[in-house]
Amino acid sequence: MGARQVLEIAGADRVHFLQGLVSNDLRGLGKGPVYAALLTPQGKYLADFFLIEAGEAILLDVAASQADDLARRLSLYRLRADVRIGQSPLQVFCGTGPAPAAALPDPRHPGMGWRLYGARAGDDGTDWAALRVVHLIPEAGIELIPNETYILEAGFERLHGVDFRKGCYVGQEVTARMKHKTELKKGLAQVGVEGEAVPGTPILAGGKEAGTLLTRSGNRALAWLRFDRAGAAMQAGAATVRWNG
Repeated sequence: MGARQVLEIAGADRVHFLQGLVSNDLRGLGKGPVYAALLTPQGKYLADFFLIEAGEAILLDVAASQADDLARRLSLYRLRADVRIGQSPLQVFCGTGPAPAAALPDPRHPGMGWRLYGARAGDDGTDWAALRVVHLIPEAGIELIPNETYILEAGFERLHGVDFRKGCYVGQEVTARMKHKTELKKGLAQVGVEGEAVPGTPILAGGKEAGTLLTRSGNRALAWLRFDRAGAAMQAGAATVRWNG
């Protein structure tokens, strides 16, 4: 797990403010953490995060590398809303073993364990890359690229990170169109890998580029594939890449 930072969104308008910006429905906050993303007006990914109800504030758990830019972008949308955006002193500790009493479940997939907000940062030694490959979970900066990735191609519907009934948010029109009017022609997939190939290696099918190898764990990996070109057996460097479609 990469370094995380927690932002605190306070003020009387905090829920309404975020509801009009992020990809998921914040009416579910009372039931537990909500996974969501902030998109560009063109529907492309900017950042993904967890939102947690915390009394008179909402905690926003985001990759540390994205925190400053995300806080700046949220501030641009604040206008005259009663909203305060600051850094929380809380740290994030994650694990997959027995959960501490105050831990909260990862809303993306039961296999991704729990998250604890307090004085301690880090994790319990879980092999997160292996878990992400097994459960097809993208990560910021690897499978999720700002201003490039579309969240439906990255699996956000399967990961409970987008709601199609909540109403308008930034990038909603493009996301809804992709859901209802088009068939995805590319996206994140799990592949088998036999042989040597490092992340970032192009995947070829019949001599044509069909994708890119990303996070690898043993003989399995996450890959970005063009579904119209991908085949059952492909090449990535010296490795054979297999996809079951």
